[in-house]
Amino acid sequence: MPSEISRRTLLGAGVALLSQALPARSSDTQPSGKLKVCIFSKHLQFVEGEELANAAAAIGFDGVDLTVRKGGHVEPERVKQDLPPLVALLHRHGLETPMVTTDIIDVDTPFTEDILKTLADLGIRNYRWGGFKYSATEAYPVQLDRMKRSIAKLAALNTRYHTGAMYHTHSGVDLVGSSIWDLYFLLKDFDPQAVGVNYDVGHATIEGGTGGWINSLRVIGPHLRGVAVKDFVWSKNAKGDWVSEWKPLGEGMVHFPQFFAMLGAAHFNGPVQLHFEYSLGGAGGGKRTLTISKEEVYAAMKRDLTTLRGYMAKAGV
Repeated sequence: MPSEISRRTLLGAGVALLSQALPARSSDTQPSGKLKVCIFSKHLQFVEGEELANAAAAIGFDGVDLTVRKGGHVEPERVKQDLPPLVALLHRHGLETPMVTTDIIDVDTPFTEDILKTLADLGIRNYRWGGFKYSATEAYPVQLDRMKRSIAKLAALNTRYHTGAMYHTHSGVDLVGSSIWDLYFLLKDFDPQAVGVNYDVGHATIEGGTGGWINSLRVIGPHLRGVAVKDFVWSKNAKGDWVSEWKPLGEGMVHFPQFFAMLGAAHFNGPVQLHFEYSLGGAGGGKRTLTISKEEVYAAMKRDLTTLRGYMAKAGV
């Protein structure tokens, strides 16, 4: 079968199955319009307060995924004092705050309950969590069972505060969630409103470039709460090893038209976060000091955002 036909066939099956996999939405979670795009504030760590809000709004974002973690825009120990005024400032600039990114791994992570209570008070439903790692010295099923018990406690805490944890998926060795099938095992018995997944399509494509990302998106469908967007290519480093290299949106290998078509067919309505992992004078790595001008950084971000909105428009999301 020609590759183009097989690709269309696989995509069609993926769209149908993902749509079936997602749970029925209650009236208060029905899609209310086109998907909103947030900037991951890690990439704006070089600005704060009014300048942060002005930059995100001027570039054209709908909202901000705030870093509420060590070294972030809000330090976890200061969440009660510093998050409410920052959220209010962003709202005055017309920016939404549908989620934050945290260092939370489990209920024992310092300041977890302070963060959840503050989110609940502000009406922010979603936060990014994660960070489980496998050990090579113990059987994986044993480790997964232990992780599941830990997740049960976090799910109960989220239910109490009406918050939802979104496990962010990465790529790499020993990282729970890189294959995403392990997250299905970990989360399948829990309420998706309490614990779910923030699906990073860039990392998912690194782990399963041809059809693996389609399968992983299907299997995690019921727990899909948010998506993160970035692009990459395979390249050789100075040692001659093949490595993933982050690229501006549209210059890499991620199948964005297919991805957003699947989200559209499934009526996905969670927060979309745009990431900039390529250098950008240090902004890609969350640096507070840049090696290029802010104007150059903002121009690159605007180009990626325009590219993203083009993909989304074609998919009708």
